[in-house]
Amino acid sequence: MAPLPRRLTAALRRLPARTLRRALLLVALLVAGGAIALTADLPDVATLRDWLADVGPLGWATLVAGLALATLAPVPRTALSLLAGVLAGFWGGLALALTSGVLGAAAGFLLARGLGREVVTRLAGPRLARADALLSERGFLAVLIGRLTPIVPFTVVSYAAGLSGMRWRDHLAGSALGLVPGTVLHVSIGATVGAAGRGGVPLLASLVPLTVALVVLGVATHRRRRTAGAGGPGA
Repeated sequence: MAPLPRRLTAALRRLPARTLRRALLLVALLVAGGAIALTADLPDVATLRDWLADVGPLGWATLVAGLALATLAPVPRTALSLLAGVLAGFWGGLALALTSGVLGAAAGFLLARGLGREVVTRLAGPRLARADALLSERGFLAVLIGRLTPIVPFTVVSYAAGLSGMRWRDHLAGSALGLVPGTVLHVSIGATVGAAGRGGVPLLASLVPLTVALVVLGVATHRRRRTAGAGGPGA
């Protein structure tokens, strides 16, 4: 049996030129995003607040788009949620962080699906094909667990979902629900920092929505597992 690098090189050479160009473009975009994230000179919070106050609604829309694009690079989403809380308070920051998070998840999925899915399909071996079929069936649960696991990078979940055969709706639903608990917590901390010295108590106010979010998440996960179990062998 040929060594893995040699077999992989041979398989890549058999790919259509258009497919290979798309895959290389995806890699180039990921590298460029990482380089920008590491080298960009970002404004401080005070400067950003002043800019938002001057520009108005257009500035907030631009910020949503910017935060969504940041999720495509290896930027910790925790930091983005904290920033949203500092800038917009609890409720505004929650809307800002969740909207940008779902948009970023959708963008990462579409980017990977459009540029890299064909390569995965052509190169997939039996094991990868089985994993791909499993993700197609259990996509919602896989994304939900990925979003709830702090050590799994946000970008990895988005791109992996796009490269797999997972359904678009499962990815979005799992992302939208899975982002809620962590986002509520991080935004509330950011809002508390932003309100320091001004008499605000957003952290206490956020305990209610955080509790509700955790309860809803637990019920949804329990029902999903029961549904999956009912449809398994012997059902």
